Amino acid sequence: MLKEKISAFIETIRSINGVAACALVSRDGIIAGKHFDRDLNEPWFGALSATILASAESVGSIIKMKSLESITIRATDTTIIVMGAGENFLIAVILADSADPGAVHTALLPVAKKIGEVM
Repeated sequence: MLKEKISAFIETIRSINGVAACALVSRDGIIAGKHFDRDLNEPWFGALSATILASAESVGSIIKMKSLESITIRATDTTIIVMGAGENFLIAVILADSADPGAVHTALLPVAKKIGEVM
């Protein structure tokens, strides 16, 4: 049952316009589900996504941010969004070159909320 839920969430995330690759990652960095369109070191991707989000949440706490929705990493050729999805999971997505990061972020929010409610 858990495997089916994770697969369904991955398919929902994949269906968002602009998402090229994605993973559902535990807060301790273990990939629970994924769809990658490229070769990459999956364990490192999961671990570092969790580390990036945890570090950003710590910085947010230091400066007294009320909440942190996500982190966006932008380079000249790639954009990555890492978004918390409840207490136990996060979503990490790699965007397609033509993607609108703001639109992808907006579309990910209800998915992250749902994951947080059911997982």
